[in-house]
Amino acid sequence: MKITKRPRRLRANKAIRDLIRETKITPDDLVYPIFVVEGKNRKEEISTLKGNYHLSVDMLYEEVKEIRDCGIKSLLIFGIPDNKDCLGTESYSDNGIVQRAVREIKKNYKDMYIITDICMCQYTDHGHCGILTEEGIIDNDETLDYLGKIAVSHAKAGADMVAPSDMMDARIGYIRKQLDKEGYSNIPIMAYSAKYASSFYGPFRAAAHSAPSFGDRKTYQMDPANGDEALREVQLDIEEGADIVMVKPALPYLDIIRRIKDNHNIPIAAYNVSGEYSMLRTAVDTGLLSEDAIIEALTSIKRAGADIIITYFAKEICKQLRIDS
Repeated sequence: MKITKRPRRLRANKAIRDLIRETKITPDDLVYPIFVVEGKNRKEEISTLKGNYHLSVDMLYEEVKEIRDCGIKSLLIFGIPDNKDCLGTESYSDNGIVQRAVREIKKNYKDMYIITDICMCQYTDHGHCGILTEEGIIDNDETLDYLGKIAVSHAKAGADMVAPSDMMDARIGYIRKQLDKEGYSNIPIMAYSAKYASSFYGPFRAAAHSAPSFGDRKTYQMDPANGDEALREVQLDIEEGADIVMVKPALPYLDIIRRIKDNHNIPIAAYNVSGEYSMLRTAVDTGLLSEDAIIEALTSIKRAGADIIITYFAKEICKQLRIDS
């Protein structure tokens, strides 16, 4: 009796393989992070993130045009101020770097969906994600007030979504309350719910000038060894009003993405962080891996259960998808 080998037959033709592909990356899945700096006429490649740039506000028009022409509809904005202090004052100023960037982009590209990072590490002179006590310890409850101010100022500038990345306890509920109080109940919150104290953030911290001046962030970011804790953190953020939850980093935590997907009915974002990008970028550029490794890595993130992928590869992937189509 002859056994019919149907799986092999279905794999024999590319057109068939494309038809039955279970997981597909599209531009709609991707969010592209950009770094905005002070000054004028600045477009400077970030040494730790090849192919990504520090951009002054006046240079955003051409950059966002290129991003939009690739098919990308969503941005995550990080601001890098010149002036820092212990209270991160520039983070919630109406004339802050993110607030000006949002207004500039919305002036020219009203259809571009803008997500803003809500944190204090780029704005404090000590590089930590909140207000410090005299003993140099994060004051969780006092920090909430500042995070609320930042979120409201971003919404006022025209942000479509805010993304708290600080990992303070109860910040989602506090920010939700402040946004609602100020008339921004329509602004969703994407919570960095499972943000690990990871070694993969190094290139970002150099790019954002946000490395802590002392100590580390292990007291408020998650232990990489913990999985159950991620589910608890996600549950708490959902109860406080998060609209989307995030896992960060992505590739070392695919199991966490899947566990959240299996346990919670909520959109999941995954941040393909700077260290993941730099490793793959270097491997491809030096010929150790083919460019196909990039799409393979991002496909694994979506296959694990992510609905949204934040990645520095977004422009490159969208250009490749256009060629392949």
